[in-house]
Amino acid sequence: MNAKVQKSEHFTILNADEIPTSWYNIQADLPERLPPPLDPTTLKPIDPKVLERIFAKELIRQEVSTERFIKIPEEVLDAYLRLPRPTPLYRAARLEKFLKTPAKIFFKCENFSPTGSHKTNTALAQAYYNKEQGIKRLVTETGAGQWGTALAFSCVIFGLSCRIYMVRVSYQQKPGRRTIVQLYGAEMFPSPSEQTSVGRKLLKENPNHPGTLGIAISEAIEDTVTHEDTRYSLGSVLNHVLMHQTIIGLEAKKQFEIIGEYPDVVCGCIGGGSNYAGFCYPFMMDKLNGRTETEFVACESKAVPHTTKGVYTYDFGDTAQLTPLLKMLTIGHGYVCPPIHAGGLRYHGMAPSISYLIHSGLMRSVAYHQSEVFQAAQILAKAEGLIIAPETAHSLKFVIDEALKCRETGEKKVIAMNYSGHGLLDLGAYEQYLAGKLADYEPEKIEVSIVNPKH
Repeated sequence: MNAKVQKSEHFTILNADEIPTSWYNIQADLPERLPPPLDPTTLKPIDPKVLERIFAKELIRQEVSTERFIKIPEEVLDAYLRLPRPTPLYRAARLEKFLKTPAKIFFKCENFSPTGSHKTNTALAQAYYNKEQGIKRLVTETGAGQWGTALAFSCVIFGLSCRIYMVRVSYQQKPGRRTIVQLYGAEMFPSPSEQTSVGRKLLKENPNHPGTLGIAISEAIEDTVTHEDTRYSLGSVLNHVLMHQTIIGLEAKKQFEIIGEYPDVVCGCIGGGSNYAGFCYPFMMDKLNGRTETEFVACESKAVPHTTKGVYTYDFGDTAQLTPLLKMLTIGHGYVCPPIHAGGLRYHGMAPSISYLIHSGLMRSVAYHQSEVFQAAQILAKAEGLIIAPETAHSLKFVIDEALKCRETGEKKVIAMNYSGHGLLDLGAYEQYLAGKLADYEPEKIEVSIVNPKH
């Protein structure tokens, strides 16, 4: 056995000295530069320096960088090792047997971090860079709460204060996330809230507003720009956030190499795009450079079909139109997302880089109802004993469908999925599913305002 790896029939685990020491930046390998963010007042490319009032300077540098690899600071690597990283690559052999499929199913397990998901990979990096700049306080939004808890944890590690605006419907559905945040000493408010002018306006119009990620982002940005010692921290969508997550895929590539396999299909769920990009981009690098024909499949909710029914255009990243315009697949910043339990998927837009890849045909996307997603989750529970997050269950649904196709065709595909979070804090949603109380949502009509830039 290789001294640097723990390998069994079911798990492949890298030792600590095998952890990647740089993040991968897909902007170095794209066929063309991504369309730049625009100033909404001029519709011209925004000067990155303008964003330094919102984000840490180093994060802005990474946002626009075209370096292929960016070194991970030693302090962040140390924090990664304590999560712990590297995380296992798991062969779901019992699920394969349950499905009677010749396919091989692999999960990259990001569910072992203290807060239960992949989100700590970028939260730790962002907290570190803000601490190094002398920032005292971070503000953010969160949907299902995985990002909020990850940032609260990371602020504890690097000694920062933290405030979180959580989408109101998720705040009510997932009290466990609130408890974790409070244990870490962070503040959390249901969004829309009474803490900002944006929130107060929306609550006046509708005291029972369920909230959306777009609204929570607006509140977080308003809070940021009205406190000088504060910067905003984002859990998905932007280039630097997705880049930090590539620690996942870089580890996975090493693990697949050790077992002598390479994925035929790489899938993951998409809300803003961070977990799937982090897993698939190191493999996508091979496709962009002509070294693989691997299929890339992004899985979303039919209730928020931002890539399957969205328009590839410039749109605001938030509801109150405080952000720059981003070229992305979107169903419109004014879209009111239904109260599905996969709160992390309730965002109107998609990361510009993932949007570009889907629009260019290098990646495809599929969408599912939450009832069929929870059915897939129950299959996993019965086969492997694993309780999966509702968000991650969207990609599990695709995995199961693909494995069943292989049963019909006899193909021995290698299917790889990012297991981006556990569902142990989502048992209320599972209780509703078992009681037959889950409702499915799908918009009849999508209306998106088209922005025509003048540059």
